[in-house]
Amino acid sequence: MLLLYFIVPFKCKNLVLLAASLFFYFYGEPIYTVLMLATILSSYLHGILIDKFRGTVWSKVFLWTSVITSIGALGFFKYSDFFIKNVNSLFKTDFALLGLALPIGISFYTFQTLSYTIDVYRGDAKVQKSPIRLATYVALFPQLIAGPIVRYTTVEEELSHRTHSFENFGYGVTRFIIGLSKKVLIADTLGALARTVHGMEEATVAAYWIYAVAVSLQLYFDFSGYSDMAIGLGRIFGFHFLENFNYPFISKSIAEFWRRWHMSLGTWFRDYVYIPLGGNRVSKWRWLFNTLVVWFLTGFWHGADWTFIIWGLFFAMFLMLEKFALNKFFAKLPRVFSHIYVIIAILISFVIFSADGLSGALADLGAMFGAGGIPLWSDETAYYFGSYAVVILAAILGATPLVKNAVLKMKETRVGSVVCDILEPVFAVVMLMVVTAYFVDGSFSPFLYFRF
Repeated sequence: MLLLYFIVPFKCKNLVLLAASLFFYFYGEPIYTVLMLATILSSYLHGILIDKFRGTVWSKVFLWTSVITSIGALGFFKYSDFFIKNVNSLFKTDFALLGLALPIGISFYTFQTLSYTIDVYRGDAKVQKSPIRLATYVALFPQLIAGPIVRYTTVEEELSHRTHSFENFGYGVTRFIIGLSKKVLIADTLGALARTVHGMEEATVAAYWIYAVAVSLQLYFDFSGYSDMAIGLGRIFGFHFLENFNYPFISKSIAEFWRRWHMSLGTWFRDYVYIPLGGNRVSKWRWLFNTLVVWFLTGFWHGADWTFIIWGLFFAMFLMLEKFALNKFFAKLPRVFSHIYVIIAILISFVIFSADGLSGALADLGAMFGAGGIPLWSDETAYYFGSYAVVILAAILGATPLVKNAVLKMKETRVGSVVCDILEPVFAVVMLMVVTAYFVDGSFSPFLYFRF
């Protein structure tokens, strides 16, 4: 496919990409390919109608039918059983669960199609009259199943005109290998550590904090690794996707953390939910309401479970506390204290995020703080900590910009620039060989965000 893409004329490149993307999705989700095509068709027709009736009430009507259609499909496939379970629990009924399989990537491509029709309505994007170009945007395989959420306006021009070069190709390949390495070598290893210490027969406080560190860094390297791969593949084909992560663990506040973590989701909710609700240019009570709505939806977007909702509201609580008290409090202290506060809050949040239901979340959090009189430390804890210490240290270092900054500093000198130009492709080849060895050994697990 890659060879075919580069040898066909430009007018055929989108068709080749679309065919490859549909085959890619069909290979994993044969039945739900029809659902994705229906979503694309709905978005295409709604965009045409919104533009045709611009300036009339019908334009808004078609905007709302687009939103209802897209959110309706997402809600039916992702949240039906969640609502049925809660109705059964609340009213003591016995409605049967639907047992629907979650279409891969539906949370991502639904938000992408919504951004298209909303932006067309607002006049921020021109209506796309080519169904092939719009379908290519929605189905584009590099970011189809786990993001980042690529706005139509980001790639609008590149769908019609984009540049291909050896420089873009080389950057894309290197970025893809880095992302794959983050996933296979770090995220999967931390996942193994998390499962091991969480399943220890002799639970300890230290083991649960190691678990918290492991799952938090696993989520980061797993999802940022996929984003790197998507950005790299996109660049190979001439697309410039926006960054999705910017070293979130160096943040000094929860607000800053969410400006750095899953940035495509955060900006989506900001632009299409928070600001339309009034943003922060409203009364204090209205702002509190807006914040709760956005973070309830942010949590619920991640999964059909109360743990995700609590996770979202957990961040809403800290954003409120920061606005009215914590920012002023930490401004009087050395920065290290605000950083420690953020790290602890993040670790607790991702324990909730990763828990098996609310009861599991409460049990895990209780164990982190010694509930039930569990011991602080044990020989088994020491063994696993020592066995994984190098990986943990590498993950912590990799979650900071220290390595990146050191490389950039080297490139400022003539000799350093030459050395980096030589070592970068060598490093990429070595990483690819190591990752391939892991694949041969069977040491690979699916990306965590595939389930969202």
